[in-house]
Amino acid sequence: MNVLVIGSGGREHALCWKIAASPLVSKLYCAPGNGGISQIAECVPLKVLDFDAIVAFCQSHQIGFVMVGPEDPLVAGLVDRLDKEGIKSFGPSAKAAQLEGSKGYTKDLCAEFNIPTAAYGRFADADAAKIFIAAKGTPIVVKADGLAAGKGVIIAMTLDEATAAIDEIFSGKFGAAGAEVVVEEFLEGEEASFFALCDGTTALPLATAQDHKRVFDHDRGPNTGGMGAYSPAPVLTDAIVARVMREIIEPTVAAMKSRGTPFKGVLFAGLMLTKTGPQLIEYNARFGDPETQVLMMRLKSDIMPALIATHDGTLDKVKLEWKDEAALTVVMAANGYPGPYEKDTEINGIEAANALPQVEVFHAGTRRDADGNVLAIGGRVLNVTATGATVGAAQAQAYKAVALIDWPEGFCRSDIGWRAVAREKRSM
Repeated sequence: MNVLVIGSGGREHALCWKIAASPLVSKLYCAPGNGGISQIAECVPLKVLDFDAIVAFCQSHQIGFVMVGPEDPLVAGLVDRLDKEGIKSFGPSAKAAQLEGSKGYTKDLCAEFNIPTAAYGRFADADAAKIFIAAKGTPIVVKADGLAAGKGVIIAMTLDEATAAIDEIFSGKFGAAGAEVVVEEFLEGEEASFFALCDGTTALPLATAQDHKRVFDHDRGPNTGGMGAYSPAPVLTDAIVARVMREIIEPTVAAMKSRGTPFKGVLFAGLMLTKTGPQLIEYNARFGDPETQVLMMRLKSDIMPALIATHDGTLDKVKLEWKDEAALTVVMAANGYPGPYEKDTEINGIEAANALPQVEVFHAGTRRDADGNVLAIGGRVLNVTATGATVGAAQAQAYKAVALIDWPEGFCRSDIGWRAVAREKRSM
């Protein structure tokens, strides 16, 4: 079949890389794609929110399946439109995507169905939010309710920081995403990423992963979309995985079905592993970025049957196999990210990095000029990914590849995977 992937990031490059290997795929397209995706798929200049153009392309190019990568078209209803046109796709409906589109929606669902999460309050008024914060005390977490590209979360350690966060969100910094705020209890523990495919009834857990949100080494600086990730995450033991499925994922799938908004796609749960057990921080309604990069490197099975089964409601018949190797990805970002950064800077050395064994460099914010040179056009630009017998071995190989990339205008963290590597050393 002909397949169309929607998106232009590192997540979409990793998905295209895996989808292209499927014997079920005759021709692979990506809209709009990037400088790396163009080497394995035909990139087409479609905007991810131009649903009419996407449908017209699918009809004219006999697209049998659409993989929707980013959250914006999901929340805006692309899957609903494709379903209406009789085009199979991967991802939730607009109503089901509210699990990511509104943090308040998810918190209310957790409260109604007894899904473990932090205590919270929802506010459309700054003064009411500030009164709530003053009563609860700090540290406390302030979040823009809607989609904010992973940047609408502020962990406030003082009352002044919390008050400033409220003012910042309501001032319009995050646009419509900041029309309402969610204020949450601060949870102590270790964060981890958990993924499960869902077909509206059945949930199939994927391999575990852990990412690094802070921009600088030692988990310092502002939150980002993610500066690196690794899989598996040793902190997510078999016992904890079983508990997450039983207490968080399966109740969510049942709740959405009972509301008449069954969730189809991938549930990406951001978890806090506290002393009392796993708690849900938030849901995303699509694959994580950069977690997808390490998951696709470890997935042994053909991905297409699982994606199709998720749409068709036959996920109970699917079994996925995973490689024993660990995978780790290092995000190379433009200097200044997550703030302002320079665009159209040239990157060299990617081919040399890719030539290393067990290494794949996935592109995120790149384009190719008329001469084929790779130019950086985004904040997060490359995902240098490697596998190894252990997380430590994958880490060493990934940073060996990073050292071959010549990009003075970029930077990366030097400690991706430090938690897992420390655990591995202690277990020796």
